[in-house]
Amino acid sequence: MTKKERFEKVIDYFSVHQPIAETELQYKSPFQLLIAVILSAQCTDKRVNMVTPTLFNIYPKPELLAIANSDEVFNYIRSISYPNNKAKHLVGMAKMLVNDFNGIVPSEIKELEKLPGVGRKTANVIASVVYNKPAMAVDTHVFRVSARIGLTTNAKTPLETEKQLVKYIPENKIAIAHHWLILHGRYTCIARNPKCGECKLTMYCNYFQKKNKISKSEK
Repeated sequence: MTKKERFEKVIDYFSVHQPIAETELQYKSPFQLLIAVILSAQCTDKRVNMVTPTLFNIYPKPELLAIANSDEVFNYIRSISYPNNKAKHLVGMAKMLVNDFNGIVPSEIKELEKLPGVGRKTANVIASVVYNKPAMAVDTHVFRVSARIGLTTNAKTPLETEKQLVKYIPENKIAIAHHWLILHGRYTCIARNPKCGECKLTMYCNYFQKKNKISKSEK
């Protein structure tokens, strides 16, 4: 099976069986999503969703978060991973939004990456989810699943993974493909002991084919 064929099969499967795939982070505005994605780095969406309602209520607008003290913000996100750094990032992000972007979350990836706490992954999430741009955000799930299935080859970094994925995924599918791969990695192709017995992509998956071949040779 060629790489192009593998992509087509995987995309066809998800298009039919998971036509709607969205972020599990809860938000009501681009500003809220930006906060949530910053907080989600090396943290579960479930934990972030437990923290953000209070945070959104106290800081509903960038103008209010921009004048907050990072120690105050820390108190509301202390159960999140790396709360000290993230509290400082959130306040710095809000200040830049107010001072440089008139309080509006920018749509361009390069502009988003200027914000404190925003790397390429976060910028791609905002660009794709909020502005429906063909941006592929690569987190640990996307990185792992893409390599296991065989959508990527010898990709050493998230950026290499991103470039390989967007080369073969149709532009109008890139935004949703990000969610397909994340959700598949979160619930089926998990890091330890992937649930291959429940997976419907095994016939297209390099990892499964290799594992199956090894187990047969050992008998």
